[in-house]
Amino acid sequence: MSQYLVLIYDDEAAWENASPEATAQIHAGHTAFAENNGAVIAGGNALQPTGTATSLRADGADGFTVTDGPFVETKEALGGYYLVEAADLDEAIALAKQVPVISGGLEVRPILTFE
Repeated sequence: MSQYLVLIYDDEAAWENASPEATAQIHAGHTAFAENNGAVIAGGNALQPTGTATSLRADGADGFTVTDGPFVETKEALGGYYLVEAADLDEAIALAKQVPVISGGLEVRPILTFE
């Protein structure tokens, strides 16, 4: 089995403006995803909004520049992730298709292993 990271991107404004019913539906979808796939989920979390992010960039002088906010302003922001175990990319994609989003998308990336 290989590990894949399922990155969840969504529109933060859509989340802020979502009705309580829509929010409950998305949360129920994540609960169902966890219940249906618990055996292959190795981890996962939701993230705080991008306004809480702190970005660090190497400054070229053996230090870092630290700024408030994400690296880039985008409509869709990384809102959470699942670390899943799957036999191959096709299986990881099939798992990802079960992850609910309001109006965003998902990215599936294999975990790089160092030997």
